[in-house]
Amino acid sequence: MEKVKLFCLPYAGGSASVFNKWRAYLDSRIELVPLELAGRGRRMNQPFYDSVHKAADDIYSSISQGLDGCRYAFYGHSMGTVIVYELCMRIVRNGKTGPCHVFASGRYAPHIKKNEKDLHALPESQFKEEILKIGGTPKEIFEDPQLTQIFSPILRADYRIIECYKHAESNIRLSCPITVLNGRTDTITHGLDREDNMLGWPQYTSNLCKMHEFDGGHFFIFDYIKEIADIINSGIEE
Repeated sequence: MEKVKLFCLPYAGGSASVFNKWRAYLDSRIELVPLELAGRGRRMNQPFYDSVHKAADDIYSSISQGLDGCRYAFYGHSMGTVIVYELCMRIVRNGKTGPCHVFASGRYAPHIKKNEKDLHALPESQFKEEILKIGGTPKEIFEDPQLTQIFSPILRADYRIIECYKHAESNIRLSCPITVLNGRTDTITHGLDREDNMLGWPQYTSNLCKMHEFDGGHFFIFDYIKEIADIINSGIEE
């Protein structure tokens, strides 16, 4: 296997650092490139995005020059999968070589619309309650006023752009395989027909679309790091 860059995009409220533990399990020929979104981590002082499209534009501008002559893949979890999709659309429309693999984790396909609560608009107490139900956010963050002041705006901003996201129909289909990863008890994807339409992802590629399910909810990625790395290693090598 030749060298491959693996660009990773996080879930709502997440930063690039959530992928750091993967380095120990990825094939040595895979270069992990966690992408930092504005408003968190080393970009804490930058304003939040006002849409998924602005997020994709920003990330595309930062990586596009490095895609030429490079073999690369994308991994997105939850909100990150939608940004990955929009990135792929920009890459194809601009005539650049597309990814060799896309890993779509913890999110149904962009065209599917579920009736969900607009969490970003809830009062703080209800917002906290709903976020804790989904998991992934330590309750200590909402118990510490200083941490709440830092992280609550990040979460709200991310939920706002994903809840307000509007998918534009496109006839573009990726030529690379797509691997879908999902938690069996994930409340985000709950109620969708997983077996028949694999959360809607097959229609986005002319190549293979595989699915892997894990015990656990929306944040199964914290509990199955080695297993996910094995899937990435074998998927990119194919």
